Amino acid sequence: MPHQQLSDTPSAGRGSGAIGDWFNRVSLRGRLVLLTALAVSVAVVLCATVSWFLAQQQMMQQVDQTLRQSVERAGNDAMGNLPALCRESTEGGLDRPTVLFADGKACAPADGTGVVVTPADVAIAAGGTWGPGASSHFREGRTELGSPVEVYVVSVPVGQLRMAVLVSQPLEPVRSALDQLMLFLVGLAVVVIGGTVWAARWAARTALRPVGRLTEAVEQIARTQEPGTTIAVSGRDEIARLGESFNSMSSALASSRDRQSQLIADAGHELRTPLTSLRTNVDLLVRSEESHRALPEQTRLRMLRNMKAQTVELSTLIGDLLELSRPSRPAGSKPLGVQPLHEIVARALDRARLRGPGLVFSVELHPWFVRADAHAMERAVVNLLDNAVKFSPPGGAVEVRLGAGTLTVRDHGPGIPAEDLPHVFERFWRSPSARQMPGSGLGLAIVAQTVRDAGGEVSLAGAAPSADGTTGGALCTVRLPGAPTPPPPTPPPAGQFTTSAS
Repeated sequence: MPHQQLSDTPSAGRGSGAIGDWFNRVSLRGRLVLLTALAVSVAVVLCATVSWFLAQQQMMQQVDQTLRQSVERAGNDAMGNLPALCRESTEGGLDRPTVLFADGKACAPADGTGVVVTPADVAIAAGGTWGPGASSHFREGRTELGSPVEVYVVSVPVGQLRMAVLVSQPLEPVRSALDQLMLFLVGLAVVVIGGTVWAARWAARTALRPVGRLTEAVEQIARTQEPGTTIAVSGRDEIARLGESFNSMSSALASSRDRQSQLIADAGHELRTPLTSLRTNVDLLVRSEESHRALPEQTRLRMLRNMKAQTVELSTLIGDLLELSRPSRPAGSKPLGVQPLHEIVARALDRARLRGPGLVFSVELHPWFVRADAHAMERAVVNLLDNAVKFSPPGGAVEVRLGAGTLTVRDHGPGIPAEDLPHVFERFWRSPSARQMPGSGLGLAIVAQTVRDAGGEVSLAGAAPSADGTTGGALCTVRLPGAPTPPPPTPPPAGQFTTSAS
């Protein structure tokens, strides 16, 4: 179980988890400030530490160089006189560098500034040589008074006598300078880190201000359940792109909600008429039965026929609503199957001829294969033909042409007024002249959605009068991508089978 696995982890892991939980609870602005301050702090501390050690190294090298130069400037003659000076001293000391003999005896200055000798110094005095290859070394030591010094030990042979000279320089000035440098670097680091925290807070507040506005807008939508709220966007960075995406999403949600509300309102309005008629007829029949007053047979049959027609209208309306409720195919979804559009149109024509037995259908179909849903495409073509049949005069002609991916359906009816053309594909829209005719106003909306899902486009316009003087009627044009021949047996990748004729 999860809690058993956590209990088996070491304490360090539990600590890391606690830190992670705490970090996750910190706001985004706090995280940016914390991470920025941490990164700058690490960089400043590293730079200060490296600077201090480099300064220490440079100072000690300078001290060592000074000590070496002091011995080199003294020369062999001065070094050769040191044993005599030690022998002439009555107090056992001299006001000069400490002299160490090979037997371990030392001759130090009388003022107590002599260096405390170590066994390594005695070894150099016993076996060193003078000159470029002289045996020598640097070390830290203390004087007889206890003061810290930097010591330069170098062997000095005088004839057969083996000895070494110990020269020193106090380390207090160097350490004092290093301490002052450390205090300065610490103070500078504190100032830099503090300034960085302030600057990081300002930068985070400024950079995340659009995110704050976006958060407020999202919270308002969640609180009010009313999409459509947008935020001001400036710039072209990632946050600006996020704001633009949010505005687009909010507007799309608001538009979708408005369309949904409008669809419900329109559907309710369209359903009210057949339902009211059905209820009236049913009430009359029930009242007749309850009162034992039979209606005339002709009246009763007319009422039953009306009830059947209203039931068919309700069924058609519900089917159209279900068709429109299908979500549009999102971009990048699996390609639809390849369908022969000419065969779909032929089947739709068979149904249209039954609905318009007195009409003349002029048909010219050429093979064309498209990627589409066969049932939805046939329903769309049937709707186009039904629209042409409904508005065609008795004995009129309906012209259907399919070639090079373009399907045209033309009737010779009254046509469509120019002011009504922008609305013909809207849901439940019907022109004033057609409101007394049967239909729900969803047929062309279904056509537009189906053609759009198949990657095509549809338009409706008034047709020019024919050469024989008949009225122009309406001309519906559907353009669908595809090819005059079917694709190979193995379907190509998505987007490959979209070649349309020029």
